[in-house]
Amino acid sequence: MGTTVFERTPPAPRVIAHALAGTRQSVFWLDDLPASRPRASFTGEATADLVVIGAGYTGLWTALAAKRRDPSARVVILEGKRVGWAASGRNGGFCEASLTHGRDNGLARWPDEIDRLDEMGLANLDAMGDDIARLKIDADWERTGSLGVAIEPHQLEWLDEWAEDAASRGEEGVVRLDEQQTRAEVNSPTYLGAVWEKRSTAMVHPGKLAAGLAHAAEEAGVEIFEESPVHALDDDGDRLKVVTLRGRITAPRVVLATNVFPSLLRRNRLMTVPVYDYVLMTEPLSDAQLAEIGWSSRQGLSDLANQFHYYRLSRDNRILFGGYDAVYHYGRQVRQRYEDRPASFERLASHFFTTFPQLEGLRFTHKWAGAIDTSTQFSAFYGTARGGRVAYAAGFTGLGVAATRFAGDVMLDLLEGEATERTELEMVRKRPLPFPPEPVAAVGINMTRWSLDRADHDRGRRNILLKTLDALGLGFDS
Repeated sequence: MGTTVFERTPPAPRVIAHALAGTRQSVFWLDDLPASRPRASFTGEATADLVVIGAGYTGLWTALAAKRRDPSARVVILEGKRVGWAASGRNGGFCEASLTHGRDNGLARWPDEIDRLDEMGLANLDAMGDDIARLKIDADWERTGSLGVAIEPHQLEWLDEWAEDAASRGEEGVVRLDEQQTRAEVNSPTYLGAVWEKRSTAMVHPGKLAAGLAHAAEEAGVEIFEESPVHALDDDGDRLKVVTLRGRITAPRVVLATNVFPSLLRRNRLMTVPVYDYVLMTEPLSDAQLAEIGWSSRQGLSDLANQFHYYRLSRDNRILFGGYDAVYHYGRQVRQRYEDRPASFERLASHFFTTFPQLEGLRFTHKWAGAIDTSTQFSAFYGTARGGRVAYAAGFTGLGVAATRFAGDVMLDLLEGEATERTELEMVRKRPLPFPPEPVAAVGINMTRWSLDRADHDRGRRNILLKTLDALGLGFDS
C-alpha cells in the first residue's frame, strides 16, 4: 500500500500545536451573526393551514414557497432549538447545483433523467441567487464556481474524463487546468491539476442565509416558534395534531424538515444515519499571506480522494477547511459530545499545512462538527404519509444547501397532489434502500470507511466490498 501526500509531507508537530492553541469549540458562522433574542416557544392550542417541523434550510424554504403560493395561508414553523443551529448553520457554505450529489452518482441511479436533473439543479441554483437578491438577504453570496483538484497522480486521469465528458455534452464553464494553471489560481505544492466548474457552485455564509431566510419568512407572515420540539404527530379526524411539550397545533398538512434527527414517521427511522463531519476555521489572512496562495477568484475547493477535503474563503478572508474524517457512532445518535474530537482536528490541521505550508504560523480560531443526514443513495429522498397529508424530504448527505430549496417545492407539490415535472421524477417517486439496524449498520459503515481509506492508499482501486456496494446502489461517503 502506498502513502498519500498528507503522509509524505506532514508539518512538524509544533506547527499543529501552535495553530490549535486557543481554538474555540464553536461554530464560526453562528458566532458571526448579530446577537438576537430567542423567538417565543409555542404554548397553548392553535390551528394552521400548514405546519413545518424544523427551521433549517428545508423548513424555511418550504414555508417561504408555501406563502408565495398562497399568501393568505397560516404557516407555522416549529423548531426544537433555534433557527439554523444544526446543519444549516454549520456547513461549509458550498451551494452546489447538483440535486444528485454529483453527476456520476445521478447517472448511476437515474440515467434516463440525469440530463434533466442537471438542468433542474442549475435552474434551482439560479433561482436561489435571484431569491436571495430579491429578499435582500445579506448572505455573502458569491457565484465563484469550484475547483476539483488532483493531489495524487492517478487522479489526473479522472480530471481528463471529467472534462471530456462535459465537453461531449456541450456543458459550458467546465475548464481543465494543468498543474501550472491550477497553481496560478490557488498555490499549493500538492496540486497536480484541476477542473474548474465555473457555473455550478456558489459560496454563501450559512448562518446569514438561515437568519435571512427566517426574517424573510416572517416578513411574509410565517410564524416561527423556537425551543418547541415536537414529540408526536397524531391523527385528528381528517387533520393532524402536532404535539409539543406545552402545546398542540392542528393542521390539514404537515411538512417534516428534520433531516438528520429521528423521524416522527416510523417508516423513515432506518432511512438515514448521522455521520459527523469536522471543520476548522482560520483567523483572517493578511494581504501578504493571501499573496502567497493567490486564490483571487475565490472558488470553492475540494480534492478528489474518497476521504476528501473541502475548503473556501470567507468574506473576511479566513479559510474554512473541513472534511476527510466522516465518523459514525454506534446507535444512530446525534450527541453534542461527538462534536469535540481532538484527533480529527489535529488531522485536519496537519493536512491544512501540508496543503499550504507557506501559511505556517497561522492560527485556527474555531473548530466544530455537525451531523450529516446520510442516505444510501447519497442524495435526498421524498415521500408522503398519513394519506398524503404529511410530506418529507431527508438524506441530503452533505450536499443540501441548494437542494433544500428544490425539496421545498417538491413537498408542496406532493401535499397538493399535483402531478408536476418534479413529482414525476423517478428520483422523487422511488425510495432508496434503508440502512440495516444495529449492530449491522455500525459494522458495515466502518468496514466501508476502512475500504475507502484503503482505496485512497492504492491509486483509487476499489476492493470487493466497495464494488459490491456500487453494484447494489448502496454507499457511504466522507
